[in-house]
Amino acid sequence: LKKNDWADFIVVNNLKDFIILQTYIKGKPLIKNEALKNEELKPVLLNNFNAGYINPEDIKVEFVSDSMNVIEAFDGELTTKKISVKPFVKNNLVVSDLDNDILKLVVVNRYQNQKPKVGFLKNFGLKKGALASSIAHDSHNIIAVGANDDDICAAINSLVENKGGIVAQNGNDISLLPLPVGGLMSYEGLEIIAEKYKGLNKKAWEFGCKFNAPFMTLSFLSLLVIPEIKLGDRGLFDVNKFEFIPLFN
Repeated sequence: LKKNDWADFIVVNNLKDFIILQTYIKGKPLIKNEALKNEELKPVLLNNFNAGYINPEDIKVEFVSDSMNVIEAFDGELTTKKISVKPFVKNNLVVSDLDNDILKLVVVNRYQNQKPKVGFLKNFGLKKGALASSIAHDSHNIIAVGANDDDICAAINSLVENKGGIVAQNGNDISLLPLPVGGLMSYEGLEIIAEKYKGLNKKAWEFGCKFNAPFMTLSFLSLLVIPEIKLGDRGLFDVNKFEFIPLFN
């Protein structure tokens, strides 16, 4: 807080009961003596979301070498491990390797229309479909993981269309939680959001995900300050070296 900041705050009776006595917006009381005075309150829905639609051509990975840097994730952990694996190649393109649980991971910059960055993720467990989210710490770009390129693109495009949210998509089977407030929050009630989020987790498990909190794990795979390796909108990042690294060795 600093001088001349907006004075947005509440007054409560005490820190245990936390009964709201008064609400101030820009220094002016809105609620006083149980009378609502909100004539001057004109909320604006903020959402800096400029990403464009993508297609499978945008996320294709041409085969370069037999050694590829892969993110190994672990259930309930924010840290990852950098491993080298032999890529799974079809028609000279590297694709998700379901037999060895190595899935394509994609980050799309939500603030400007630029080419997606692609990596690969081990241990997530999907056997079909794709998951995507605009909750992706710390920049909150779109992050997606999937068993095939078509579903990855469809999941990402669902979030582009809704300007943020969380989605599980397998062909025409779509479970979506829109997050129109900054791509991070909803104005729907807590109970509604909780049920939708539970449904998304169930879909992720139905698609084969092994993790207890699939979207929580996904949201931290682009946080470039937690070791060992993450994927950002500029590519793979080796946190130990604190530098971007190529996909292939």
